Amino acid sequence: MKTNSSLMRKSHFLGTKIRNLRKRNNLTMEDLSARCVRVDADSAPSVSYLSMIERGKRVPSAGMLAVIAAVFQKEVDWFLDDAPEEQAITPVKGSRGGISGMALEPSFLFSNEILQIAIPEMLSQTGISGRQFAHLLIRAHQEHHQNHFPDLERAAEEVGLKRMPLSLEDLLAIVQRLGLVVKWFTRAPKAIREEAGAGKQHIITSYFEQPNKICLNQLLNQHTRRLKYDLAVHIGHSVLHNKDGLKSIMVAGRSHGTSLVDEADNRGQSSTVDAQDILHAWRDFESSFFAGALLCPKVPFRQLLDRHGYEIDVAKLVDVSPSVAMRRMTAVSPYSHWHYFDAYSPGKLKAVYRGNGIPLPWGNMRQVEDPCQHWAVFRMINASTQGSSAQISILDVANEPKIYCCESIRVKDLAGNPHVLCAGIDLNPAIEAQGGDANQVAQQLKEVCVDNGGSAPLPSNIKTDIKRVAKILNINWVERGIDSEARLICSRGASCPRKPSCYESGGCQG
Repeated sequence: MKTNSSLMRKSHFLGTKIRNLRKRNNLTMEDLSARCVRVDADSAPSVSYLSMIERGKRVPSAGMLAVIAAVFQKEVDWFLDDAPEEQAITPVKGSRGGISGMALEPSFLFSNEILQIAIPEMLSQTGISGRQFAHLLIRAHQEHHQNHFPDLERAAEEVGLKRMPLSLEDLLAIVQRLGLVVKWFTRAPKAIREEAGAGKQHIITSYFEQPNKICLNQLLNQHTRRLKYDLAVHIGHSVLHNKDGLKSIMVAGRSHGTSLVDEADNRGQSSTVDAQDILHAWRDFESSFFAGALLCPKVPFRQLLDRHGYEIDVAKLVDVSPSVAMRRMTAVSPYSHWHYFDAYSPGKLKAVYRGNGIPLPWGNMRQVEDPCQHWAVFRMINASTQGSSAQISILDVANEPKIYCCESIRVKDLAGNPHVLCAGIDLNPAIEAQGGDANQVAQQLKEVCVDNGGSAPLPSNIKTDIKRVAKILNINWVERGIDSEARLICSRGASCPRKPSCYESGGCQG
């Protein structure tokens, strides 16, 4: 057992190591203190005492250091080296995720004037609508910022006062306070359905009517969580955009995997980029993000996720849908390398977020002929099993293997269409944050899977590495994924890493 005197003699770099371990794992002092309390409340440091430890003003007791070591899955002696380890004390700034960029050279070809001419022509020739292009711009912006929009968070907190959960009555009180009124309908007017491009298998759940009416489908009375979300979105439009006349049409349902945008295109929508369409799409995004922040305020929801190991079931505790809870995970987690998919059969993505830069597994603008069926999100589309499913996956990105883990859940929308929600993380940055060689670990796991036909149990040393990371990240489904076979996946069948390739053997099989 280490004595306080021995700790004092060997604590020259202790505060620095704790601080940089904390920052490397994107934890605030409040987060670390709360994690320590769950390990041992009696020995856990307060936030103020932790601050003094990191600044070298205090030396923790042996018991307190043991608690901190347990949080980071380190041996106590690791903190007591007389000389600093460069990797141990130097924070590593994580790379931005999202859509891969490119150098815009020669720059004169990418001037505003040339782009304004070229973009409409490109959309016309590729068949991409102006609305789809607007959503692509928004997604790129969202992923570049890794889902951090503090102004929208603050706006939601000012309205909801960081209360969680908010009941339906709470939301209706906010609606009344903003001078809005609720009007119920059984079927949306024809003009609204046409504007939304809604087919028979779509349901208009709500829309805004000037000057102050939120029009709600009577069907929402049977789906309280969706009702709360729709109300939160319209509250967002009112607060952020001053009820400026947007209809903000909310739709549920997808027909045969065809996106709503596609159906609107089939009705003759032009591929011309319309500035007003882009503005409306951006405002819809802002209001949707606001709604999530209102229903799941950042700090309380982050603390709840931390207490429950990021289980999807926390949605029930807050009385929101799994979709809202999973999307908010990507925004409130101290770990920034997340992705989120919402997939419909036979292979269309309704929602995509790639803060970790993971390649698209299929597409949300078109279907492809060689999809990889080994992605968890698509394997579950036609599965009859209920509940969630954790999966460890290996995927080549820029010719280097990456290890991902995801949790998927099969649900139904209001129109009765089954779809799969998937939230996942890139494990490579987490492995590197603990001093591991992520590329080496990923390469070893890839080789094991290749040798076993595409999937294999994790080798014991990799299990140990990922389990340590799972405990530090405090994400339960990463630990569950370790117990199943890891799977090789690819972004397209043509790049299948399996031997023989799935397509060589007559098609990719799940």
